[in-house]
Amino acid sequence: MRKISVLIALIFILSCCSKGLYVIENKFDSSPIPPSPDYSKRELWASLPDKADAADSIPLKSNLKNSQSTAKADVFFIYPTTFTGEPANQYRWNADVNDTDLNYKTQTTTILNQASIFNGSCRIYSPYYRQAHLYAFYTKAVDDGNSALNLAYGDVRAAFEYYLKHYNNGRPIVIASHSQGSYHGERLLKDYFDGKDLQKQLVMAYLPGRAIKPESFKTIHPTEKPDEVGVWASWNTYARKHFPDNYEKYFRKSLSTNPLLWNSSSDFASKELNHGGVGRHFTFVPHLVDAQNHEGVLWINKPYIPGRFLIRTRRWHIADMNFFYMNIRENVELRIERWAGVGIRH
Repeated sequence: MRKISVLIALIFILSCCSKGLYVIENKFDSSPIPPSPDYSKRELWASLPDKADAADSIPLKSNLKNSQSTAKADVFFIYPTTFTGEPANQYRWNADVNDTDLNYKTQTTTILNQASIFNGSCRIYSPYYRQAHLYAFYTKAVDDGNSALNLAYGDVRAAFEYYLKHYNNGRPIVIASHSQGSYHGERLLKDYFDGKDLQKQLVMAYLPGRAIKPESFKTIHPTEKPDEVGVWASWNTYARKHFPDNYEKYFRKSLSTNPLLWNSSSDFASKELNHGGVGRHFTFVPHLVDAQNHEGVLWINKPYIPGRFLIRTRRWHIADMNFFYMNIRENVELRIERWAGVGIRH
């Protein structure tokens, strides 16, 4: 019984039930803007390969290793929205990168559970940035929301340019992100890789948690094979037969990649193909979920854990990467090996 309760709690906590959306009442133009980050300061990076941070972590009950010191490729990881509640300072629309409490939250959630996926085969670079508040995606004041997102993306660009100048040294690059991070990741691909010289260094772009149309890029194509290089993938995870409220507007014609098959087919992938996910306490759980693409979204059956009949969650956005932790980890290693073996030339 204890085992059942622990695992159920693990999944329920992971599903992150909403406590209600914090509403920003003042306009963007009349709100204070946090100071611009200086990315020469190591403390403004959530993760660096030679810095002790949560991305170095290994899931409990696994025999994985942090191999950043010998990694042959880099990952530039853009984390999702962690700025969700009432701000603790005067900054309403965008987070302050010097907010130690928010940075701790970022470390112990997304950097731990998502960025660490890549520590087996990549050096991990992830900047703190003035992320837009969650409300920016829901406000009816679209211009205010866009202004907050543009400010956030400006930081991502600045950090990426610093990375290119000071850290990359011509090494192959993986772009990885989730949710708001994938909003910025999509823009980053268009600005720096799509039809650009840097595209030859692109191993793969993992962009889950955002609805992206298959024709979004001119020369970077969605992946249809697990060992392709210079391609991208995205998916949004929901319970089987569930469609989000904004499905018609955002998801119906978006690209959905099955992270157990690495293609956009509607083929069902059983849980046996899932090599392991992680839960709330960063514990490795084998064969956690199955997966099947369905008209722009990724459907799963209830996670395969004891007591699964109690689970009622239908939106699994926060677990887009956690559920497929090991499959992503293995896939990025495969693509890096492929890139090194054949290269990619445009």
